[in-house]
Amino acid sequence: MSDAWALPMNRAGLLRTGVGSGAALLGLGVWTAPAAAAVPDVDLAYLRLLVATELLKADFATQAIASRKLEKQAAGIVRRMHAADNRHYAGLAALMNDAGQPPASAGDIDFSYPRGSFTTARSTAALGWKLTSLALGAYLGALENIQTPSIRLPLGQIAANEAQQQSALAPLVGRPAIGSAFAAALPIDVVSAALDEYES
Repeated sequence: MSDAWALPMNRAGLLRTGVGSGAALLGLGVWTAPAAAAVPDVDLAYLRLLVATELLKADFATQAIASRKLEKQAAGIVRRMHAADNRHYAGLAALMNDAGQPPASAGDIDFSYPRGSFTTARSTAALGWKLTSLALGAYLGALENIQTPSIRLPLGQIAANEAQQQSALAPLVGRPAIGSAFAAALPIDVVSAALDEYES
Protein backbone atom coordinates (compact mmCIF):
# COMPACT_ATOMS: atom_id res chain seq x y z
CA MET A 1 0.00 0.00 0.00
CA SER A 2 1.48 3.36 -1.01
CA ASP A 3 1.91 6.37 1.29
CA ALA A 4 -0.75 8.17 -0.75
CA TRP A 5 -3.36 5.82 0.70
CA ALA A 6 -2.19 6.41 4.28
CA LEU A 7 -2.68 10.18 4.29
CA PRO A 8 -6.16 11.68 4.57
CA MET A 9 -7.08 13.70 1.51
CA ASN A 10 -9.69 16.41 1.33
CA ARG A 11 -12.84 15.74 -0.63
CA ALA A 12 -12.04 18.35 -3.27
CA GLY A 13 -8.82 16.51 -4.04
CA LEU A 14 -10.71 13.23 -4.30
CA LEU A 15 -13.17 14.75 -6.74
CA ARG A 16 -10.37 16.10 -8.91
CA THR A 17 -8.13 13.05 -8.98
CA GLY A 18 -10.05 10.06 -7.75
CA VAL A 19 -8.33 8.33 -4.84
CA GLY A 20 -4.59 8.15 -4.39
CA SER A 21 -1.98 8.94 -6.96
CA GLY A 22 -2.95 8.50 -10.60
CA ALA A 23 0.60 7.44 -11.36
CA ALA A 24 0.47 4.84 -8.61
CA LEU A 25 -2.77 3.45 -9.99
CA LEU A 26 -1.30 3.23 -13.47
CA GLY A 27 1.72 1.43 -12.05
CA LEU A 28 -0.51 -1.09 -10.31
CA GLY A 29 -2.54 -1.63 -13.45
CA VAL A 30 -5.78 -0.73 -11.65
CA TRP A 31 -6.77 1.97 -14.13
CA THR A 32 -7.46 0.36 -17.48
CA ALA A 33 -8.17 2.26 -20.66
CA PRO A 34 -11.29 0.27 -21.65
CA ALA A 35 -12.91 0.75 -18.22
CA ALA A 36 -12.05 4.44 -18.16
CA ALA A 37 -13.53 4.93 -21.62
CA ALA A 38 -16.75 3.13 -20.70
CA VAL A 39 -17.90 5.72 -18.15
CA PRO A 40 -17.77 9.44 -19.06
CA ASP A 41 -15.85 11.84 -16.84
CA VAL A 42 -19.05 13.59 -15.73
CA ASP A 43 -20.43 10.29 -14.45
CA LEU A 44 -17.21 9.50 -12.60
CA ALA A 45 -17.29 12.98 -11.03
CA TYR A 46 -20.83 12.35 -9.80
CA LEU A 47 -19.91 8.93 -8.44
CA ARG A 48 -16.97 10.43 -6.51
CA LEU A 49 -19.26 13.15 -5.15
CA LEU A 50 -21.90 10.64 -4.07
CA VAL A 51 -19.29 8.42 -2.42
CA ALA A 52 -18.09 11.44 -0.41
CA THR A 53 -21.68 12.23 0.52
CA GLU A 54 -22.29 8.70 1.79
CA LEU A 55 -19.04 8.76 3.75
CA LEU A 56 -20.12 12.02 5.40
CA LYS A 57 -23.52 10.56 6.29
CA ALA A 58 -21.91 7.43 7.72
CA ASP A 59 -19.55 9.55 9.80
CA PHE A 60 -22.48 11.64 11.02
CA ALA A 61 -24.36 8.52 12.11
CA THR A 62 -21.34 7.23 14.01
CA GLN A 63 -20.95 10.56 15.80
CA ALA A 64 -24.69 10.88 16.48
CA ILE A 65 -24.94 7.43 18.05
CA ALA A 66 -21.77 7.96 20.07
CA SER A 67 -23.12 11.26 21.45
CA ARG A 68 -25.92 9.40 23.28
CA LYS A 69 -28.13 12.48 22.93
CA LEU A 70 -30.81 10.77 20.84
CA GLU A 71 -33.82 9.13 22.41
CA LYS A 72 -34.44 5.45 21.65
CA GLN A 73 -36.72 5.97 18.64
CA ALA A 74 -34.46 8.60 17.04
CA ALA A 75 -31.36 6.49 17.68
CA GLY A 76 -33.09 3.57 15.98
CA ILE A 77 -33.81 5.72 12.92
CA VAL A 78 -30.18 6.82 12.73
CA ARG A 79 -28.98 3.22 13.04
CA ARG A 80 -31.26 2.14 10.18
CA MET A 81 -30.05 5.10 8.12
CA HIS A 82 -26.46 4.09 8.84
CA ALA A 83 -27.11 0.54 7.66
CA ALA A 84 -28.76 1.80 4.46
CA ASP A 85 -25.98 4.32 3.83
CA ASN A 86 -23.36 1.59 4.21
CA ARG A 87 -25.19 -0.37 1.51
CA HIS A 88 -25.38 2.75 -0.66
CA TYR A 89 -21.62 3.17 -0.29
CA ALA A 90 -21.00 -0.48 -1.20
CA GLY A 91 -23.12 -0.11 -4.33
CA LEU A 92 -21.37 3.09 -5.39
CA ALA A 93 -17.98 1.53 -4.67
CA ALA A 94 -18.86 -1.38 -6.94
CA LEU A 95 -19.84 1.03 -9.73
CA MET A 96 -16.55 2.89 -9.37
CA ASN A 97 -14.49 -0.30 -9.28
CA ASP A 98 -16.29 -1.49 -12.41
CA ALA A 99 -15.28 1.79 -14.05
CA GLY A 100 -11.64 1.25 -13.10
CA GLN A 101 -11.48 3.78 -10.25
CA PRO A 102 -11.15 2.72 -6.61
CA PRO A 103 -13.54 4.70 -4.41
CA ALA A 104 -12.63 6.85 -1.46
CA SER A 105 -12.93 5.16 1.91
CA ALA A 106 -13.59 6.40 5.44
CA GLY A 107 -9.89 6.95 6.08
CA ASP A 108 -9.44 9.21 3.06
CA ILE A 109 -11.49 12.19 4.27
CA ASP A 110 -11.44 13.91 7.65
CA PHE A 111 -14.83 15.36 8.56
CA SER A 112 -15.67 18.08 11.06
CA TYR A 113 -18.96 19.61 12.14
CA PRO A 114 -20.21 23.01 13.27
CA ARG A 115 -19.94 23.62 16.98
CA GLY A 116 -22.91 22.25 18.88
CA SER A 117 -23.94 19.77 16.19
CA PHE A 118 -24.22 16.88 18.65
CA THR A 119 -24.98 18.68 21.93
CA THR A 120 -28.74 18.02 21.95
CA ALA A 121 -31.15 15.56 20.39
CA ARG A 122 -32.67 18.38 18.35
CA SER A 123 -29.34 19.67 16.97
CA THR A 124 -28.27 16.14 16.09
CA ALA A 125 -31.53 15.36 14.30
CA ALA A 126 -31.41 18.72 12.51
CA LEU A 127 -27.95 17.97 11.15
CA GLY A 128 -29.09 14.50 10.05
CA TRP A 129 -32.05 16.03 8.22
CA LYS A 130 -29.80 18.60 6.55
CA LEU A 131 -27.30 15.97 5.37
CA THR A 132 -30.05 13.66 4.13
CA SER A 133 -31.64 16.54 2.21
CA LEU A 134 -28.24 17.30 0.69
CA ALA A 135 -27.80 13.66 -0.30
CA LEU A 136 -31.25 13.50 -1.89
CA GLY A 137 -30.53 16.65 -3.91
CA ALA A 138 -27.15 15.24 -4.94
CA TYR A 139 -28.67 12.01 -6.23
CA LEU A 140 -31.41 13.84 -8.12
CA GLY A 141 -28.80 16.14 -9.67
CA ALA A 142 -26.79 13.11 -10.71
CA LEU A 143 -29.84 11.46 -12.25
CA GLU A 144 -30.47 14.61 -14.26
CA ASN A 145 -26.96 14.67 -15.70
CA ILE A 146 -25.33 11.24 -15.85
CA GLN A 147 -24.91 9.67 -19.26
CA THR A 148 -24.45 5.96 -18.48
CA PRO A 149 -27.87 4.22 -18.56
CA SER A 150 -26.81 1.32 -16.31
CA ILE A 151 -25.97 3.74 -13.48
CA ARG A 152 -29.38 5.42 -13.41
CA LEU A 153 -31.36 2.64 -11.75
CA PRO A 154 -29.11 2.16 -8.70
CA LEU A 155 -28.88 5.92 -8.21
CA GLY A 156 -32.66 6.20 -8.48
CA GLN A 157 -33.08 3.43 -5.92
CA ILE A 158 -30.73 5.19 -3.52
CA ALA A 159 -32.54 8.50 -4.06
CA ALA A 160 -35.80 6.80 -3.07
CA ASN A 161 -34.20 5.57 0.14
CA GLU A 162 -32.76 9.02 0.90
CA ALA A 163 -36.28 10.43 0.56
CA GLN A 164 -37.51 7.82 3.05
CA GLN A 165 -34.74 8.79 5.46
CA GLN A 166 -35.63 12.46 5.11
CA SER A 167 -39.27 11.65 5.86
CA ALA A 168 -38.31 9.59 8.93
CA LEU A 169 -36.23 12.47 10.33
CA ALA A 170 -38.73 15.21 9.50
CA PRO A 171 -40.95 14.86 12.60
CA LEU A 172 -37.86 15.04 14.84
CA VAL A 173 -37.12 18.54 13.53
CA GLY A 174 -40.68 19.82 13.16
CA ARG A 175 -40.94 19.40 9.41
CA PRO A 176 -43.71 17.67 7.45
CA ALA A 177 -43.10 14.02 6.63
CA ILE A 178 -44.18 14.67 3.03
CA GLY A 179 -42.31 17.56 1.49
CA SER A 180 -42.32 19.16 -1.94
CA ALA A 181 -43.97 17.24 -4.76
CA PHE A 182 -40.83 17.98 -6.83
CA ALA A 183 -37.71 17.67 -4.70
CA ALA A 184 -34.83 19.90 -5.75
CA ALA A 185 -32.04 18.46 -7.89
CA LEU A 186 -28.79 20.08 -6.76
CA PRO A 187 -26.01 20.98 -9.23
CA ILE A 188 -22.68 19.26 -8.66
CA ASP A 189 -20.92 22.50 -7.67
CA VAL A 190 -23.57 23.26 -5.02
CA VAL A 191 -23.17 19.79 -3.49
CA SER A 192 -19.40 20.08 -3.62
CA ALA A 193 -19.47 23.45 -1.85
CA ALA A 194 -21.83 22.07 0.80
CA LEU A 195 -19.50 19.13 1.44
CA ASP A 196 -16.61 21.55 1.87
CA GLU A 197 -18.29 22.82 5.05
CA TYR A 198 -17.71 19.46 6.72
CA GLU A 199 -14.03 19.02 5.94
CA SER A 200 -11.41 19.43 8.65
